[in-house]
Amino acid sequence: MLPIRSDYESLRRDFRWALPARFNMARACLAGPGKDAPAILQVQGDGTVVPWTGRRLAAEAARLANALQAAGIARGDRIAILLPQSAETAITHLAAWSIGAVTVPMAVLFGTEALRYRLADSEAVALVTHAPCLEKIAGIRDELGALRLVIGTDGPGHGAVGWEELVGRAADRIEIADTAPDDPAVMVYTSGTTGPPKGALHGHRVLLGHLPGVEMSHEFLPRPGDRLWTPADWAWAGGLFNVLLPALYFGVPVVAQRSEGFDPEAAFALMARLGIRNAFIPPTALKMLRSVPDPRGRFAPALRTVASGGESLGREAYEWGRGAFGLTINEFYGQTECNYVLSSCAALGVSRPGSIGKAVPGHDVAIVDGEGRPLPPGAQGEIAIRTPDPVMFLRYWRRPEATEEKIRNGWMLTGDQASRDEDGYFRFLGRDDDVITSSGYRIGPGEIEDCLIGHPAVRLAAAVGKPDPVRTEIVKAYVVLNDGHQPSDPLAEEIRTFVRTRLSAHEYPREVAFVPDVPLTTTGKVIRRHFREAARREAEAEGLCETGLTP
Repeated sequence: MLPIRSDYESLRRDFRWALPARFNMARACLAGPGKDAPAILQVQGDGTVVPWTGRRLAAEAARLANALQAAGIARGDRIAILLPQSAETAITHLAAWSIGAVTVPMAVLFGTEALRYRLADSEAVALVTHAPCLEKIAGIRDELGALRLVIGTDGPGHGAVGWEELVGRAADRIEIADTAPDDPAVMVYTSGTTGPPKGALHGHRVLLGHLPGVEMSHEFLPRPGDRLWTPADWAWAGGLFNVLLPALYFGVPVVAQRSEGFDPEAAFALMARLGIRNAFIPPTALKMLRSVPDPRGRFAPALRTVASGGESLGREAYEWGRGAFGLTINEFYGQTECNYVLSSCAALGVSRPGSIGKAVPGHDVAIVDGEGRPLPPGAQGEIAIRTPDPVMFLRYWRRPEATEEKIRNGWMLTGDQASRDEDGYFRFLGRDDDVITSSGYRIGPGEIEDCLIGHPAVRLAAAVGKPDPVRTEIVKAYVVLNDGHQPSDPLAEEIRTFVRTRLSAHEYPREVAFVPDVPLTTTGKVIRRHFREAARREAEAEGLCETGLTP
């Protein structure tokens, strides 16, 4: 979509959207890879690489789509995907879109309570998952009245039908559904500061909306020899929309690796061994990569571009990247509801340390006041994107009031505070709400607090972000105990484990403090500001605060 140029201003000035009247992401993604060219390079547990060609991917997606239709799944039905990075993840998305269904990606690190809520709220009729998650689903399936089909990619068990048994005899061709760009296609749950997580519903056009940003941060992708990889989970917007789908669309091979955690040494080794040319690496992962000595000498990565987003990169990581990779890291910005709207691009001369870039061609981004009125350069306000925009969500699932609150005076409000200078560079300052940013994940405190008070010892709780030099923030819980329970280190550890097993490994509180009371508003909402300030003072006293960390 972006012509190769050396001048940002002319690129932005001359850009025009050309959305087709009919568009289906499955058709677009399956047309990208050559039939016999590798579309996905699946890294197995033993390190071997299994290539999935465009032909094989299309055939397997058609088989699954036909099997889903035979099971009575129809246009508009929600199909949940609970899988790590894998060919089956891509195939399930493509199969669902081929029949006009809506996919609901979920992270494998979610616990049962997080899964129960999302599956029930979306009314998912089918779920595709792997063996490690089948037992979790079996334990809550009786509570999910809409869920009538569970598919196990590793075979049957715990009430699931095996993938091979389901699709093995299905036809390998299908007429892909005729859909419009605004027809619903994928729903990603995003957490807010109050209430339960919200499903951000996107249309098929969301892929086209992402392309200019991807091309900008990866310096006019695709180029000959390009190969994409990210350590980010494909269940999150960053992994799905920023890497997997653009890679398929452009016919750029994408590397898939199932991983239990991020290992910096292994990441450098993987990039070198598989010839990764383009990587999306969240800032927290980049900070962890800094612990590896002499990466260029030991691994000689052949990277052409590195893009980073999801939290503030910071000047130190920016400067370190030049020495470690021999290139400039291109920082970008977006959120689940409207992603990849700001970006840097060293090839265009758009790059400044501490900046999250300029507006991507095709997106009108401004700093606005509380009424949604644009502010002049230098003023601090809220990042906002003008509506309509191809990358913007359709609406929150069954939350019209939340959708209405998100849009004001023709602008979609992000809740992120920033400033923009005279040259058009945006500088992120922090959030104006309580969302916690930890290791690239945006975490809503409400879900954590709800889980905390489910522990028999906990009466009230507040969850906030505490500044951390590696993760940007960690989750810290302030807890009021029920009568008969006394503060202790063993109890704090028990509470941490309680949340970790019920929500997810990235949402549990790494620190638990016992307090006599939690201040509440007159409507019963937790006043978290008091605890955020306390957590920041603690971090300052411990020497953990650095320039650029979110307060």
